[in-house]
Amino acid sequence: MMPTPMRTIVASSDAQPQWEHREQPQPGPDEVLIKVAYSGMNRADFMQLAGHYPPPPGASDILGLEVSGTVVALGSAAHQLQLGDKVCALLDSGGYAEYVAVPVNQVLPIPQGVDLAAAAGICEVFATAWYNIYDIAATQPGEHILVHAAASGVGQAVLQLANQRGNPTFATAGSDDKLAVAVGLGAEKTWNRQQGSFVEAVTAWGGADVILDPVAGDYIAWNQQVLKQDGRLVVIGLMGGRAAQLDAGRLLMKRQRIIGSTLRSQPNTVKARIMADLFTHVWPLFEQKKITPNIDDVLPVADVAEAFERLRHNANAGKLLLVW
Repeated sequence: MMPTPMRTIVASSDAQPQWEHREQPQPGPDEVLIKVAYSGMNRADFMQLAGHYPPPPGASDILGLEVSGTVVALGSAAHQLQLGDKVCALLDSGGYAEYVAVPVNQVLPIPQGVDLAAAAGICEVFATAWYNIYDIAATQPGEHILVHAAASGVGQAVLQLANQRGNPTFATAGSDDKLAVAVGLGAEKTWNRQQGSFVEAVTAWGGADVILDPVAGDYIAWNQQVLKQDGRLVVIGLMGGRAAQLDAGRLLMKRQRIIGSTLRSQPNTVKARIMADLFTHVWPLFEQKKITPNIDDVLPVADVAEAFERLRHNANAGKLLLVW
């Protein structure tokens, strides 16, 4: 039997999205095959496109870390999913394709009341938010959270979860429009990064117990100044650059913890645990309409180059999705 081809999008040598035909994958024993309806876009995809964030060893070079779609084939292992189920999935790679095979424990049924398009923008951002804020940082009720790039998909997910779990939030972003989005999602205080350092404003707010930082660079030193005793700084990105100044004295005297965190390279056991946590703690919030997906726009997959330009210029507030 001839292999069935499918359309995919990979990174070209000149850092542009490139169409390729690849053989349609077959699910392994513990996998399901999803016919992709929508692909969620993430800054990690842009970093991979630019050659700065290669896929983990053994993973496909096809772009894309999350999808929504329909289960069209099952592996041999027994599990709860069935043919025809509408699902969303967290991936190591491979989401910019017409079909993707995914470990079943990284796949969840779409929350009741969430449509198939919006579901493509749930897994990566809410997994990142939950894992870093409530797993790694072990944030407790009442602790204060500083969220940088608060209008991003991850930022909006953190704000919504924090609002539901009793954690006051301070949001920073690059425009007043984006800060208005943050306020609408429950941020108590905000700061426009175009005005420079946020240190004075966050200090006046009372400081932060937990900081989620996708920026690094100069923000590391500023974060340290506003991080309270026993505070946790979780760095998830390098938008401001790799080099940073660290105050080791402040680190020691205030017992601060600085934690580097990436989700993509985590093993399946960790991702499975995160997805189980989402199903238990976050899915009910969607179904009760206490939180919502953070979707900025849905573009035809043929417009993927335009979508990447929007990511490049931070011209989105929330998730961009590609429809197949």
